[in-house]
Amino acid sequence: MSHTKTTTKLEALFSAFTEIVETRNLDLLQENANIDGQSPMGQMSKFASEAGKFYAKERLMSEEVLQAIEENYLHPHDLDYMATGTTTCCQIPLGKILKGGFHTGHGYMREPSDVGSAMALASIIFQSNQNMQHGGQSFPLFDFDLPPYVRKTYEKHYNRLKNYPLNLEEESIQEMAWEETDQAVYQACEAFIHNCNSMHSRGGAQVPFVSINYGTDTSKEGRMLIKNVLLATKAGLGHGETPIFPIQVFKMKKGINFEPNEPNYDLYQLALETTAKRLFPNFSFIDSSFNIDFYDGTPESEVAYMGCRTRVMANIHGDQTSIGRGNLSFTSMNLVKIALTTQSREAFFKKLDRYIEIAIQQLLERFEWQAQKMAKNFSFLYGQGVWRDGETLASRDKVVSVLKHGTLSVGFIGLAEALVALTGQHHGESEEAYELGFQIIQHMRKRMDEATETYSLNFSLIATPAEGLSGKFTKRDQAEFGKINGVTDRCYYTNSYHIPVYYPIKAIDKIKKEGPFHSLCNGGHISYIECDGDVSKNIPALDAIVKAMAQHDFGYGSINHPVDRCSHCGYTGIIDNECPSCHNQDEKYIERIRRITGYLVGDMSKWNSAKRKEEEERVKHQ
Repeated sequence: MSHTKTTTKLEALFSAFTEIVETRNLDLLQENANIDGQSPMGQMSKFASEAGKFYAKERLMSEEVLQAIEENYLHPHDLDYMATGTTTCCQIPLGKILKGGFHTGHGYMREPSDVGSAMALASIIFQSNQNMQHGGQSFPLFDFDLPPYVRKTYEKHYNRLKNYPLNLEEESIQEMAWEETDQAVYQACEAFIHNCNSMHSRGGAQVPFVSINYGTDTSKEGRMLIKNVLLATKAGLGHGETPIFPIQVFKMKKGINFEPNEPNYDLYQLALETTAKRLFPNFSFIDSSFNIDFYDGTPESEVAYMGCRTRVMANIHGDQTSIGRGNLSFTSMNLVKIALTTQSREAFFKKLDRYIEIAIQQLLERFEWQAQKMAKNFSFLYGQGVWRDGETLASRDKVVSVLKHGTLSVGFIGLAEALVALTGQHHGESEEAYELGFQIIQHMRKRMDEATETYSLNFSLIATPAEGLSGKFTKRDQAEFGKINGVTDRCYYTNSYHIPVYYPIKAIDKIKKEGPFHSLCNGGHISYIECDGDVSKNIPALDAIVKAMAQHDFGYGSINHPVDRCSHCGYTGIIDNECPSCHNQDEKYIERIRRITGYLVGDMSKWNSAKRKEEEERVKHQ
């Protein structure tokens, strides 16, 4: 490499450092809404991030991949972590880790003897593994892994009451023991939610990005756990704030919670009420055509989603389940630029194939680097039974043999804008555009299936969650092509296969159009409906939306609506120009909680400018 080129790259790196120190570029500091980029540790994290990206580009990438990145066709996610060899995320087998206890690396934690201790340790497990990976953490069997500790709590209360000289009837003792257990479970859930929103990882800069899946355990203990995690979520944090974490996924299953005569239908109704107030839980669908194939009646075979939408099920190297598995890395493609630089559909698909090949090449380069790491480099992830078969490795063993359980994913952004560039309309406006859009994503999925066979690795297609990337791709394309109506005229591209947020469309029509894409995006997907007003007053409407999602083959869906809070008096609800309770009109005392990309929610003041603009332009679905 020439001295001039090296000097230019170093100057760009130091320029980024200067922006961090002088906090001039808030979009740079708030690239991730889950990190306080203006805090000392947040800035330190950003320094490391920029240096990590520089090293990865200089030492770990081929020239062809680098060129595709520089030309704005590809974006490897979490590139700053590439040098460390971390993987993205994991569906953690909580019950397995709690059974017998575990070691955090700083001390041994014995198996808990009640639900309070179990859920406290669940928080520690989340926090410990967040330092092993660059993405999120999830418990796929939250309502199946914790009931044994609900039972232990009941037995403690039962034995105390039985030995207490009250001369109570057996039935009364059991009833009182269950009442006390119910209270203990609520307190444990409340503490768990508070922990998830206050504990820090990665040098104190970030609250762990955590998710839980639940809804199908019909045991007394499991139902009690589900009920109380919903009630604690609905109650909010200490001053009534909406809890951002854990992202909660309520699993829908016919025969369990779908109809009034089913055992967990009451919990589904409570889930709707909680969603109406707190935005969570979201809803996943075990009966969808591409999820039911894995279901054999066991909890382990139920689909589990990361809150961000990531889905890991198929596995050519072992059991086809999400448990103990996750995504290794993913790279997104800019469909808009491919469309803008081709003159015909034939040319588009030819160029699409070219960059799919480069994306696969980049994922393989990263995988080879990850595979050279040793188990001791990620002691909690592999040493404590978090990752599938990780405990079979000696400390100095390379991790390639167990890493193969994970997935390598290609993502995409801007299907809507790409279709406008190709046809003059997006897939919400035109059947012709819709058919072409479906063919594009169908083709990408076919290429991922072929890559799985060719390389004997679990390749998948993911509908990219584009928190920061949306604005990045667009800004650079605008500089090259100018502002093209319907294509580059906004400061963001539309997320994955979604109908543009600014396009007026009925909820049912959006559901019908986006549903078929879920089956193509086997690495992860989500669609959401934007509601207006106080949805807590219309729970049947929310029920109808969820049922429509199920009918139209959704894998994972969510419902957005305004959630405001006046920090002056604590009122939670919809706040227009003033708080309806204390009449405060000062905006700095009003928190406006919104969903960023269908999954991560938070105070809009912490978002980057592209996502703030996208939220402003969202049209409510009728």
